[in-house]
Amino acid sequence: MLSSGDRSVCRSKVNIDGTLYSLAYGNPCSANVDPIEKKPLFHFKPRSKAFSLATAGCNFRCLNCQNWEISQAKPEELRNIELFPKDAVDVAIQSESESIAYTYSEAITFFEYMIDIARIARQNKIYNLLISNGYINKKPLLELCKVLDAANINLKSYDDAIYRKLNGGRLKPVLNTLKVLHEQEIHFEITTLVVPGYIDDPDMLKQMCGWILDNLGPNYPLHFTRFTPRYKLNRLPSTPVSTLARFRKLAIKEGIRYVYVGNVPLHKGANTYCHNCSELLIERHGYYIPVFNMKGDRCKFCNTVIPGRW
Repeated sequence: MLSSGDRSVCRSKVNIDGTLYSLAYGNPCSANVDPIEKKPLFHFKPRSKAFSLATAGCNFRCLNCQNWEISQAKPEELRNIELFPKDAVDVAIQSESESIAYTYSEAITFFEYMIDIARIARQNKIYNLLISNGYINKKPLLELCKVLDAANINLKSYDDAIYRKLNGGRLKPVLNTLKVLHEQEIHFEITTLVVPGYIDDPDMLKQMCGWILDNLGPNYPLHFTRFTPRYKLNRLPSTPVSTLARFRKLAIKEGIRYVYVGNVPLHKGANTYCHNCSELLIERHGYYIPVFNMKGDRCKFCNTVIPGRW
């Protein structure tokens, strides 16, 4: 329980005389138009734009945080923009963005702001994207799913002890989030940042793939992204590209159909290949797509349905 005047774990809420107030509502610290591939979402409306929003705060304390300047700050410590829900949707429309992404820091910490935007966005036929660590209770997640179109969930590890040490969280709630999204038929993709010395154990990867296959199936894209030294782990080296390539190969061998390598420019592991005929479907050069061999939601070569929303 928070005493009067205390902050929440995420630093963006405060107890004032027994009422919990959000200091982040309508108060984003970052607002940009991004290619949807940056989220990363590779199987949802490729080549489209996403209006991306973030506020200060996070419910994790990741030692390896890539956006620690905003995720580990209080709202009043940053330069913010006044942007209330309807205004956010208007900006998305004006920028010709097909979706709004709640991203950069941790969207769960500005849940009230996010869901109010999402409801208006849904009325205006704009997609809603949750980019998150997935650390959320079932009841609010189900409410969000009513207006959610896609998500990328950071599965930071498949070891509870590592979650506690590296991220300040627990594994099970994140796995529960993935199961709820699957049950609610929300398209989602999974991202794992491969941190040297923490998340580079092949046996742990095999266990993670086994859980995904048993509980979610083979069709949700899995991204292995490269760690670069940041924040409190700046003493570590960057993830070897060979490790990412090995993990991709191992996950495909285990049965995950779409596995990607991230944060490595021009790596073939960023491309999409048909799981049936192995032909190149989508070639990615960073966020640029020079080759696109999809016919609707099907492979142009063998007519196999490719999972996702195209």
